[in-house]
Amino acid sequence: MQIRKTIDNSRIREISDNNKTPILELLLKTISQNDKNRSTLLAVCPNSEIVLKAAIRAAKRANAPILFAATLNQVDTDRGYTGWTPVDLIKKIKEESFRINHDGPIVVGIDHGGPWAKDKQTIERWDIKQSMDSIKKSFEAALDAGYDLIHVDPTIDIYNKIKIATVVSRTLDLISHCETYRRSKGLKPISYEVGTEEVHGGLVDMKEFEKFLSLLKKGLKEKDLKKVWPIFIVAKVGTDLHTTVFDSNVARDVVEKAETYNSYIKGHYTDFVDNPDNYPENGIGAANVGPEFTMIEYETLSRLCEIEEELYKEDHISIKSNLMTNLEKAVIGSERWKKWLKEGEKDIGSISIKRKNWIIKTSARYVWAEPRVKCAQSLLFRNLEQNGIDGEGIVLMQVEKAIDKYFREFNLIDINTLW
Repeated sequence: MQIRKTIDNSRIREISDNNKTPILELLLKTISQNDKNRSTLLAVCPNSEIVLKAAIRAAKRANAPILFAATLNQVDTDRGYTGWTPVDLIKKIKEESFRINHDGPIVVGIDHGGPWAKDKQTIERWDIKQSMDSIKKSFEAALDAGYDLIHVDPTIDIYNKIKIATVVSRTLDLISHCETYRRSKGLKPISYEVGTEEVHGGLVDMKEFEKFLSLLKKGLKEKDLKKVWPIFIVAKVGTDLHTTVFDSNVARDVVEKAETYNSYIKGHYTDFVDNPDNYPENGIGAANVGPEFTMIEYETLSRLCEIEEELYKEDHISIKSNLMTNLEKAVIGSERWKKWLKEGEKDIGSISIKRKNWIIKTSARYVWAEPRVKCAQSLLFRNLEQNGIDGEGIVLMQVEKAIDKYFREFNLIDINTLW
């Protein structure tokens, strides 16, 4: 199979390349022109090959742009937990798009790029210089691969209580490094995303939000980078890891403030949100969804394993995949589940079955690419296929169904016809 040269063959990508204008700038300008029927771009976290395939298939069906927001835990020079480098991710996207003959706009970016955003850096307690140097190398790799967006997010500090001035200083350092590197290599202009909805970022309170933007604007001007203003600002809009209600009142305030800086608000933690239709109504530029699709992938595979068990009992297959057992062992063995423990929870064996199941389910994305898990999944699909069941197709369909909902509620259907 031949992999095409560009990540997509869309008209808006062609305009972006010819005019040397970041594609996100063109996309957002177009969808924000109609105040009565605004749209919100969908950003999917590519935490598995199933999710990546489902997102591209759903985007083609919706005739809409799709954004991929890859964390450095997922995709990085060390291959992350997906097993992909930035170049690999771009090639995977090109390959799948070519396979299904999809030419719509595809935007790829880093999500949460900053010191200690990678679990490895926190677990091994890297110092600030080591962490910043590593992040800069990751950003360089993303630029070389052809990414369109970098979320600069230095809002974590494992040694000190983070201050807004420090967040701004590190943000400026990272953006300045990216721009120096990009220009030295003659690479295309990209877009930037800044801030976080996390409390430790200090960007929840409106006064702090305004202070951050004001200091950032001043700092970019001083570095002769005033034209490199972030297109996205991440702000808390009611949703987080444990809440699913979008707050229109808060959203309107931060959207109005961002507009004075010619930026758009980007929502995170949009997974399982109760009222996704409120995002475009309130002018949210884009929203990230990730763990929701992992959970749907996990739940669908679990149901397929139940079917496999029945087939085994009826002597329709000789060897079971034992996928769910292998998956749980891999999750526990990775120890990455520890990041989801609440205060007072000591280990996986001391929590309730409900909590354990949630942690295993949300942590499954960390081990999809592990050899024993991949082998077990392949055996599951083969066992089902021998009995006339398209296992992979069923999983894809369920994940696509969830993605379809966001395309619909975000007013993205057929939006590719605008350019």
